[in-house]
Amino acid sequence: MRPSQRAHDQMRLVTLERNVARYAEGSCLVKFGETHVLCTASLEDKPPMWLRGQGRGWITAEYSMLPRATATRTRREVTSGKPSGRTQEIQRLIGRSLRAVVDLQALGERQITLDCDVLQADGGTRTAAITGAWVAMYDCLKWMRGRSIIKDMPIRDHVAAISCGVTKGTPVLDLDYAEDSTAETDANFVMTGSGGLVEIQATAEGAIFTQDQLTAMMDLARHGIGQLVDLQKTTVA
Repeated sequence: MRPSQRAHDQMRLVTLERNVARYAEGSCLVKFGETHVLCTASLEDKPPMWLRGQGRGWITAEYSMLPRATATRTRREVTSGKPSGRTQEIQRLIGRSLRAVVDLQALGERQITLDCDVLQADGGTRTAAITGAWVAMYDCLKWMRGRSIIKDMPIRDHVAAISCGVTKGTPVLDLDYAEDSTAETDANFVMTGSGGLVEIQATAEGAIFTQDQLTAMMDLARHGIGQLVDLQKTTVA
């Protein structure tokens, strides 16, 4: 039995709450069990410098963890002068995941920045951030269309993410911290609503994993992401 008493293919309770930040063009508070992430979308009426004059836009992300999102205080990265390697990796992952489902040409020469701030961490912060950031981005684009900034919604599909792992030889879905910290294998899957793969991150932590275990984790991820996409659809309906 898992520490959370969940079945191997059972996710934590997931909620998506829109319009939680007064000033942002789009926002979503996403909760995967005890992992809580605030995602906000901010519109800038110009793309990054290196993209100007090319007639297309950009979507980027910033990720941070509040000092007491964890059991002991974590020093703010701003005090060290630069984000950690882990933070940079997660920021790039969130940006890639969202760009995969947006027509950047239709966005025009504009940039949307997704800020994903972890309020409370209990495993799976990056996957929660991607799932919630899609909702925040959707609302930002809807805000733009409502003001005739863009003609049509440039979103081509949903995108969501989920963690999987192998614990005690068994593939499981949606690891919390208790499982993530002891898993033999840790993996993150990013998929679109139509089932396309955006990214897979899988690492043997305590023991190597087999092709069969990878396939089992992918099957679990498809099951979980299907539920997340259904929740996204319900949330923005």
